[in-house]
Amino acid sequence: MKIEIINKSKHPLPSYSTPLSAGLDLKANIDAPVVLKPLQRSLIGTGLYIALPEGYEAQIRPRSGLAIKHGITVLNSPGTIDADYRGEICVILINLSDRDFTINDGDRICQMVIACYEKVELAAVESLETTDRGAGGFGHTGK
Repeated sequence: MKIEIINKSKHPLPSYSTPLSAGLDLKANIDAPVVLKPLQRSLIGTGLYIALPEGYEAQIRPRSGLAIKHGITVLNSPGTIDADYRGEICVILINLSDRDFTINDGDRICQMVIACYEKVELAAVESLETTDRGAGGFGHTGK
């Protein structure tokens, strides 16, 4: 599938890190380093603009290395870019560590996964079909 993209950043187009990677690495496109203090969040631009076909979304997900090594994650994870959005792709990063973290221009800050979805029609009813699980959730099956 081909996705139209405008690249106003100072960097090459996003790419997959390995042949079987699901996500394209997106890079920070910033004029000066951004220091994220513990529990601070910031909107980081990428300089990228995309046009997705109907029935597709772009999911913005954290990079596992940033999360485990530095406590940096995507705040609204996964972030969704809708098919009708034409603005710059920006990423809300948060520092969940106890140390300052510096984001530099060109740093890989997240990954973008293109996914298809289906539109649904909601049907209001008075009750739902019962299942063995029922309303059990949030750890109801134990450790």
